Amino acid sequence: MRTAPTILHLDMDAFFAQAEQASKPSLRGKAVVVGGLGPRGVVATASYEARVFGVHSAMPTAQARRLAPNAAYLTPRGAFYRSISEQVMGLLRELSPLVEPLSLDEAFVDLEAGGAAWDSESARRVGERLRADIRAVTGLTGSVGLAASKMLAKIASEQAKPDGLVLIEPGTERALLAPMPVRTLPGIGPATGDHLRRAGITTVEELVEAGEDELVRLLGKAHGHGVYAMALARDDRPVVAERETKSVSVEDTYDIDIHDRLRIGSEVRRLADRCVRRLRRAGLSGRTIVLKVRRYDFSTLTRSETLRGPTDDVAVVQEAAARLLEGVDTTGGVRLLGVGVSGLADYTQEDLFAQVAHAAQETGEADGGDLGVIGGSGDTRGTGGTGTQGEAAAEGGPAERRWHPGHDVRHADYGHGWVQGSGLGRVTVRFETPWSGPGRVRTFRIDDPGLEPAEPLPLVRPAAETEAAAPTAVERGTTPASGVFG
Repeated sequence: MRTAPTILHLDMDAFFAQAEQASKPSLRGKAVVVGGLGPRGVVATASYEARVFGVHSAMPTAQARRLAPNAAYLTPRGAFYRSISEQVMGLLRELSPLVEPLSLDEAFVDLEAGGAAWDSESARRVGERLRADIRAVTGLTGSVGLAASKMLAKIASEQAKPDGLVLIEPGTERALLAPMPVRTLPGIGPATGDHLRRAGITTVEELVEAGEDELVRLLGKAHGHGVYAMALARDDRPVVAERETKSVSVEDTYDIDIHDRLRIGSEVRRLADRCVRRLRRAGLSGRTIVLKVRRYDFSTLTRSETLRGPTDDVAVVQEAAARLLEGVDTTGGVRLLGVGVSGLADYTQEDLFAQVAHAAQETGEADGGDLGVIGGSGDTRGTGGTGTQGEAAAEGGPAERRWHPGHDVRHADYGHGWVQGSGLGRVTVRFETPWSGPGRVRTFRIDDPGLEPAEPLPLVRPAAETEAAAPTAVERGTTPASGVFG
């Protein structure tokens, strides 16, 4: 254990929902839920205003709607969140070469390794400055925990939420942990927590009193030793700058079970395309292709095939996934499909068969094409969506105009806005920007030629634009927030 609180844990506050509120002035201070909106959708993030009603991440969206019927329900914008995450991670890397991202909105930083902090006072200054820098660069808030270990730093950031900073002084850890519930410790989930509760252990102090031998008897050797060490605030894990990526995968859950075998095959090819694009963005290739199929009865099957060498060739991955699909019975219907690549490498071994397939495709001698053209928001369908703006409606068919709540659009006459909802051949748009007040709402036909998908705007307006820009009619709008609710 260190003698100074120089490990920092940053956790952005309700990240997806906060980003949507910052992007949409009419939603600020209101309940916002981001996730899949179909019958099988799942909540990805709920704003603090929505959490008051009991809504939380991983909850079925249908249940969330019952708890908070007047909240705004939006589909995720993956590329938008990733761009903000990159800005935040850039600020962290200015503090230290040892930054360990855990997700888009969460990371550990070793301040001592970067010479940014060496005692409690300097660590607190760094934490406060980081919070201010994040707000200045992204317009969002994050909570910071500072401690002498990763476990305590994460606990501290949880206590700091929302938009705060908590520093745990070395030497006070045992007293701080003692009254806390056992679930506070990492690695103790609901099942382990219930098991300990039945044994009469509900707090961290009671874990210590039970003793290491009893915990080993209750939880097994490895887990028992680990839990006892954590209860004593012992955690020597280092901050690791590069966390090895073991696999890259994408999956979609469908609102209605898919029965048509041709449609299932088309979906698998499209997923393979998305997976390869994600591989290439990471500069990786892989040898093992994995197909995941969840059937109508919730049974989940996985099949895999290992190639002769690592590849990032979309045709090779599509063909392997198709072969795997041939061995899966989908007669009763499919509710989820996924394609992944593992056995990753940072080089590609060219495959002569793939080159032949590519040549055939380019001359029109082989079936197929670009089945996975994703526009606007990145890979966000895994939370239960059923499509993305700009995606091909079917193999070889024209692009279908699909307007998803929360996604950015631009109209030739009214400027930038976002989709509040669509149906019955109509789409409702609120025209506002992150820098305006609540904007006006207008409804169009879904095929209105003046309406098109748009890229998200930055949450913080560049200084030069701020000085030069004058309020537009949309920015002066005062229509109260409505739509996308219920």
